[in-house]
Amino acid sequence: MEITVTVNGQPYTRTVEPRLLLVHFLRDELGLTGTHWGCDTSNCGACVVLMDGVPVKSCTVLAVMADRHEIRTVEGLETSDGLDPVQQGFRAEHGLQCGFCTPGMMMTARWLLDRNPTPSDEEIREALSGQLCRCTGYENIVRSVRWAAEHETAAHAVPDAIPDQRAGTSAPRTRSDSEVQA
Repeated sequence: MEITVTVNGQPYTRTVEPRLLLVHFLRDELGLTGTHWGCDTSNCGACVVLMDGVPVKSCTVLAVMADRHEIRTVEGLETSDGLDPVQQGFRAEHGLQCGFCTPGMMMTARWLLDRNPTPSDEEIREALSGQLCRCTGYENIVRSVRWAAEHETAAHAVPDAIPDQRAGTSAPRTRSDSEVQA
């Protein structure tokens, strides 16, 4: 079946099997591997993308259901101005451990901040309640979203918030506890 999908602002027309999941379309057909495939049962949230601005778990959405819709993946957060404040927040507040759940968390956080630019910690936790992180206690993730909310601008870019804000660059080294206490 032929579908036309706009992904991160770019239109794609592809012929796909009717049973192909959106997560596999994004990863295998388009090479966008930032969307992670975790459980295949809609439990973990690692595969969350925005479909017409609404978070969906792409492991339970067929690619044909995305026909004539707009999809935004974690790769679509970064702009020519640098990282999205959500990405910057996760970097600044150490909102990830292994990183597997991070793309889904970031997409849900972006959706939340688009709807509510000043969420409470409770609202952040509620928005992220459909996402699982097996590495953290969620505290740094909540702090990351709060950081993004506090540093948000209309253009979704925070100039000079973190040196060299391009994806794939190393973050500045975190000081040790002994250096901080000294």
